[in-house]
Amino acid sequence: MAGVVERRSIDVVPDSERHGNAFSQFTLWLGANLQITAVVTGALAVVFGATAFWALIGLLLGNLVGGAVMALHSAQGPRLGLPQMITSRAQFGVRGAVVPLALVIVMYIGFFASGSVLAGQAVGELTHLGATPGIILFAAVTAFAAAVGYRLIHVLGRVAGLVCALAFVYLGIRLLDRADLADLLHDRGFGLPVFLLAVSLSASWQLAFGPYVADYSRYLPRRTSARATFWWTLSGSVLGAQWSMTFGALAAAAAPGAFVGHEVSYIVGLGGAGLIASVLYFVIAFGKLTINILNTYGGFMSLVTSVSGFRGQRTLTPRARSAYIFGIMVAGTAVALLGKDSFLTSFKDFLLFLLTFFTPWSAINLADYYLISKERYDIPALSDPAGRYGAWNIKALAAYTIGVLAQLPFLATAFYTGPLVAPLGGADISWLVGLIVPAVLYWTVTHRDTARLPEEPADDTRAAAAPEAGTTPAG
Repeated sequence: MAGVVERRSIDVVPDSERHGNAFSQFTLWLGANLQITAVVTGALAVVFGATAFWALIGLLLGNLVGGAVMALHSAQGPRLGLPQMITSRAQFGVRGAVVPLALVIVMYIGFFASGSVLAGQAVGELTHLGATPGIILFAAVTAFAAAVGYRLIHVLGRVAGLVCALAFVYLGIRLLDRADLADLLHDRGFGLPVFLLAVSLSASWQLAFGPYVADYSRYLPRRTSARATFWWTLSGSVLGAQWSMTFGALAAAAAPGAFVGHEVSYIVGLGGAGLIASVLYFVIAFGKLTINILNTYGGFMSLVTSVSGFRGQRTLTPRARSAYIFGIMVAGTAVALLGKDSFLTSFKDFLLFLLTFFTPWSAINLADYYLISKERYDIPALSDPAGRYGAWNIKALAAYTIGVLAQLPFLATAFYTGPLVAPLGGADISWLVGLIVPAVLYWTVTHRDTARLPEEPADDTRAAAAPEAGTTPAG
């Protein structure tokens, strides 16, 4: 078991511990996306007014654009050997990175909760315990797997990808037995606002992976091609998400009354009863397990990153690691239990809310890594508030804040609608503003700041000391 349980957390992975190849990113992200929450995301595009034909096109466009941004983050992993969010210290400062980190932790808890609602329904039906015990049981299994760490996560991703792909082929056949595909796609009526909503939903889905995607590529050998990492990540994530979302959109178009609010039972009902139903309940829960582990694991590392930026913490005991993971599990489970009765509408608003805060972070991180630092970071300085990157980078934080605020006039959610939404026919284009404005601002105010740039490419020769016995490095 000692060789299976991960020893590292947010510290750099030395070359001697690197392994695998870029194809592992395809299998992980395929498995992470072939699951019930992605199905619901696709259904939302139809539920909120798009025709199935245009919903599928809008979802594909959003998956491709958001997936490309997400995959650019993934390519950082082999180069730096670091989890994603600790690199934010290079942009925002060792302590200033806590600003996006706090929002990332909220994201992890929210996605943990939304996944637990749907998986908990499946576990409850499978065990005959009911939804609430099902949510709690699912959360406990998730926390255990997250504590084991990186290797188990990739194994589960490969298995989930295969199992869920077979299940979706079967369910797709059953769905088309009940509904004629030509009839579902016959209505070509186009509405710009709902089309852009479909784009935003899938783009948000992909962009929300950005804060942790490099966590799962950081063990790849340094020689791994950035291009290969990018394309395998993009193809796995887009294929899995579009497949799931297409099924959801068609299911919502075929039977809106039966599907909406009863997503799990409808999907299982497509397959049949008895043993088949039990298998499908298991598949739904298993499909959610991979992504919920990612959220728990990422939340653990984000909490450690936040704390260590202020405390200078270098190591974690196994007990402390378990405590961080347990905290994420408890918070996510509490949100799941409180919000399970109003899941669908709340989840749509949550996705759009996330998009508002994470596109500016993503834009700044990518602009810095690819355009300014050009893949060179001083890794030891990422842990030193008095070092090259400082404690707080006011310029970056200002660009981030302006990037968030610039989206508000274009934002359309249930609790806030910006003044420029109506002139655009109700369309929400805030995420496009959130990608462009902060990237341009950040580049403008920091590209001449050469003191932040190390002379040599990023490496781990000064930062990858082996962990002490009984401890987990914390960066």
